[in-house]
Amino acid sequence: MNKLPDFSPFLSSWNGIGPRVGVVMSHGFTGSPHSVRPWAEHLAAAGFAVRLPLLPGHGTIWQDMAKRSWREWHRAVDEAYLELAAECDYVFTAGLSMGGTLALRIAATRPVAGTVVVNPGLVLDDPRAVIVAALKYVVKTTPAIANDILKPDQDEGAYARTPVAAAHQLKKMYKDTAAILPRISSPVLVYKSTVDNVISTASLEFLRDRVTAPVDVRYLGNSYHVATLDNDAPEIFEGTVEFIQRTVATLAGRGPSPEKDTAHEQA
Repeated sequence: MNKLPDFSPFLSSWNGIGPRVGVVMSHGFTGSPHSVRPWAEHLAAAGFAVRLPLLPGHGTIWQDMAKRSWREWHRAVDEAYLELAAECDYVFTAGLSMGGTLALRIAATRPVAGTVVVNPGLVLDDPRAVIVAALKYVVKTTPAIANDILKPDQDEGAYARTPVAAAHQLKKMYKDTAAILPRISSPVLVYKSTVDNVISTASLEFLRDRVTAPVDVRYLGNSYHVATLDNDAPEIFEGTVEFIQRTVATLAGRGPSPEKDTAHEQA
């Protein structure tokens, strides 16, 4: 069994060679930095400056999250972006699930070099979503959506219950972010699990339809939703480093430009 989840934020300073590169990262809905900490640590070991905040209302109790606005979640990631932008030549965004939504939102509202998202959310598939604004006054919580992980003995550190009021905020953020996706002008790398019991392929198809910048989709055949703690995690980590290095080389005039919307199938 893995050690107990670590809810604390993660940060590292740039210590690489060449242009100073930073990565602002985000965990997912009801989750914590623990779910993406190994990813952040891998990027830090590669020399990148990293900021991985704990989103407001997360890592405490669900009642805290129920009081929070999606704009607070966005503000936490945006502030982390501004920290990196002040000290780096290039800043990338990255995130898991709702963290992927936030990463895309930053890419649409700030100058970023590129974005890496893992099973990002943009569409609420739950049929109750249409009445969630009213449902939150009747039902306080629903069962957890946590730990959709194929690899045994993993714990992402998410809440045991999902606050319905927070789900309403998530719906609002999806809608607001969807409207600005066409503003993204930098390349996007998407990792999508072929089996994902939390977010369907509808979110991926929506992203492909709305983002006009280059989109590279890579499918993960041996992981569920929390792929950053699953069997395909090394592929995500190494692929992110390669994507960042290649993108920076392109921006510096040393490499080819990425192609629009390619896909890679894994067995």
